[in-house]
Amino acid sequence: MKSYGLLLLATSASAFQTTTVSAVRSAPLQMAAASEAAADAAITPNAAIKVAANGMSLLKPIFAAEASLQAAVLGGLAKVDPDEVKAAIEFEKKANGVLIYTYGLSPFSSEALSILDKSGYPYKNIELGAEWFLLGGEESQTRVELGKAGDFGTSLPKIFVGGECIGGCAELVNLVEEGKLDETMKKAKVSKKGAAANKPNFLSMFS
Repeated sequence: MKSYGLLLLATSASAFQTTTVSAVRSAPLQMAAASEAAADAAITPNAAIKVAANGMSLLKPIFAAEASLQAAVLGGLAKVDPDEVKAAIEFEKKANGVLIYTYGLSPFSSEALSILDKSGYPYKNIELGAEWFLLGGEESQTRVELGKAGDFGTSLPKIFVGGECIGGCAELVNLVEEGKLDETMKKAKVSKKGAAANKPNFLSMFS
């Protein structure tokens, strides 16, 4: 009878230990998921800019025609090689986990940069010019090539994550509001600034 009681006690202790270790192992993962959701929630996009950015999509055909004409004229005068422009874009996409092309005076570009700053992810910003009507030949051709990346038109900003175009300001705002920005970055293997150095390895304690 005494042996049977000891056996029950040992079995209970083993079950408790297994449950405890499992709970401790899953806790960091749950905390990380909650932290990511909180990070997206902490970013508050400008509502007015969001409405205006969504409205810009209605003008995509007009902007595309204007961009092509501008590139043909200015690019022709400057003897710009479209293949070289395309190669330059591809190089930047591969070299940077997050890449954004902007205009210096564009409120949509400013909003997108503000969101990326608040997100904590590193990125490279390439400013083509102050605005579209101030672009030179090479910049005009770059704008046309960027317009071929997805169905997002020729407007800037143009944002690439992991080499894939996710759109512009409106699309970035949607990712934030849907809580999918961190998920998108994680799929592209983009880490926040200092994440590798500061991230504690909780699971190694129980492996």
